[in-house]
This record gives sequence, C-alpha cells and structure tokens, in this order.
Amino acid sequence: MIKISDTASGKIKELIAAEETPNLFLRLGVKGGGCSGLSYSMGFDDKEHDNDVFMHINGLKVVVDTESLKVLNGIEIDYKDTGMGGGFTIHNPNAIATCGCGSSFRTAQEQEANAEKCDDEPANV
Repeated sequence: MIKISDTASGKIKELIAAEETPNLFLRLGVKGGGCSGLSYSMGFDDKEHDNDVFMHINGLKVVVDTESLKVLNGIEIDYKDTGMGGGFTIHNPNAIATCGCGSSFRTAQEQEANAEKCDDEPANV
C-alpha cells in the first residue's frame, strides 16, 4: 500500500493538468544508484507495461513495476511548500539507511543481497 497525502496528490494533479497530455499517470519506481544504493524515480507516463501494478490513490492513477513495489510498499509521499519553493518528500519504512538529500536509500533486503555477493567472491589475503 502506498500513501499520498492530500497536499501531494493536489500538487501532482496540478502538474499533470499542466502537461496537457491525455492519459498521463504517476509512475513510481526504484533504480540502482545514489550514495545509499537505490534511488527513487517519480514521474509521469502514459505507457503501460506487463509488469505494472495499478493503484488509484486520492483520485490519481499510480503505477509501480512489480520489482520496485517490493521496496516501495508502505511509502508515504507528501509535498512540503516552503518560502523558497517546495518539493516532494518520501518516507519509506523499508529503508534502513538514507543519504543526506533523501533521494537515495538502502533496504535490509538489498543489504542481504549484497552480502551474499560478497560471500561468493574470493577473499584477498
């Protein structure tokens, strides 16, 4: 389950309307990279894929691929408006470490997978 605050969903709807492209939806995902190992991806899309999971949250069509959903399940997306602008924030209960900027993270699942890779490699003595 993914949660999107009323403030964030309002901002996303506003941004989608400004695009003037029919059938746009919010696509959330995860990709390798960033200082903590994984980075969030969040953008608009109008193309669907076989491995997509569709949700309707606060009047938004939200799409996540099945692999990303494993680490995004339970996230909470909010939008913070400040005097100098604003931006989306993501709280991920699956993250065991995040970088200072908050755009990359590591999960216990990823840490275990990396540990398994290291166990297979010969030790340098």
